[in-house]
Amino acid sequence: MKVLVFAHTPPPLHGQSYMVQLMLEGFGGDYRKGRRSEQAGPTGSSAPQDFGIECYHVNARLSHNLEDIGDVRFGKFILLLIYCLQAIWCRFRYGVTNFYYVPAPGKRSALYRDWLVMFICRPFFKQVILHWHAAGLAKWLETVAQIRSRSLTYRLVKPVDLSIVLSSYNRADGEKLLSRNVKVVGNGIPDPCPAFEREILPLRQARSAARQRLLTSGAPDPQDAIDTAHDPRIFRVLFLAHCTREKGLFDSIDAVAIANQRLTSQNSPLRLHLDVAGHFIDPAEQSEFESRLRDARAAAGGAEPWLGYKGFVFGETKNKLLTESDCFCFPTYYYAESFGLVLVEAMALGLPIVTTRWRSIPELLPSGYPGLVAIRSPAQIADHLLQLLPGESGEGFRNLFLRHFTLENHLKALAAAFHSVETREELVARTHQVTNPP
Repeated sequence: MKVLVFAHTPPPLHGQSYMVQLMLEGFGGDYRKGRRSEQAGPTGSSAPQDFGIECYHVNARLSHNLEDIGDVRFGKFILLLIYCLQAIWCRFRYGVTNFYYVPAPGKRSALYRDWLVMFICRPFFKQVILHWHAAGLAKWLETVAQIRSRSLTYRLVKPVDLSIVLSSYNRADGEKLLSRNVKVVGNGIPDPCPAFEREILPLRQARSAARQRLLTSGAPDPQDAIDTAHDPRIFRVLFLAHCTREKGLFDSIDAVAIANQRLTSQNSPLRLHLDVAGHFIDPAEQSEFESRLRDARAAAGGAEPWLGYKGFVFGETKNKLLTESDCFCFPTYYYAESFGLVLVEAMALGLPIVTTRWRSIPELLPSGYPGLVAIRSPAQIADHLLQLLPGESGEGFRNLFLRHFTLENHLKALAAAFHSVETREELVARTHQVTNPP
């Protein structure tokens, strides 16, 4: 099966571009570059598995950094036209009939991009596959967009042969555009720590035991600091995402401040520390955060403040930060949130999670999971952070990752969804032959 992949890979690095990169690597790379790669696949363990899919990639990158995303410029229009011509050239040069595209969230500039791509490219391809990495377009079209925009979107985009959504919640986007078929395929990532049970689990168990002793006796054991790799009196909370208000940055800061106030009033030996990691997009929000950071440092009087900033992290630096943390806090209400890939990264390293009941996020966690809070609710976040203080070994979260969110599971389900387009085409052809014999 040949697929024209009209989507960008990093940079800029975010969930969508990262997953496109993993898909291309997992399916054998870009066949426009010649022979299938024999190098190790994204899991790092073996050559890419043969899923029967050949990807011909048009790297439709319009932005090179996060700040540039969404800006409307004439140069981007010219680039998009060039990418569309590349796609049409691939259609005839390589005989590719399936067109893969990542549609817009509820954002006007991105929707204009979709209109142009569909208007130019769609007539040249037999099947269209939409992969909804962002969510909310259906609701936005009905509640925000003008009637003219809504009508033009339906005319240019629907119906497509297949919509792939990341969760059941997101089915509405594919169904709204009358996709002939909608498949739910959750994301998955390479295992960041195959040696979890040997290297990370003992640390988490030691930290849990040390905090329980502290809560019982109130006196620290010097050996605990050695066994746990950091001061067990400090419960380290991690916020790892784009550093924006909608992703929950300032709710996390307020929640940790509230929790520490409560611990101080109770004369508890424990304190919370919040590490923030990610890239700032809005200069005003960055300035507000830096002001909060200066206040925390001033209050600490030379000691380690309760708030820290790690900058943009990736690779081994990110894994190390996740390993050293005791809890992952992600109280998002981002308008295009569809899956929350950072939650899967936290699960893979056994981190307890506090997050919001926002869109599809509850689907990633067990039914009745207690760490779900309402959006914009720092007090609720503080309550759950304090409940986690006695400790959590992380085995349950690690097992959840292994059962549902590995890259291998993701690629198998994604390949099956792709092949369902060909299966349906064959069924339609057979039905046509029966109803219309020669």
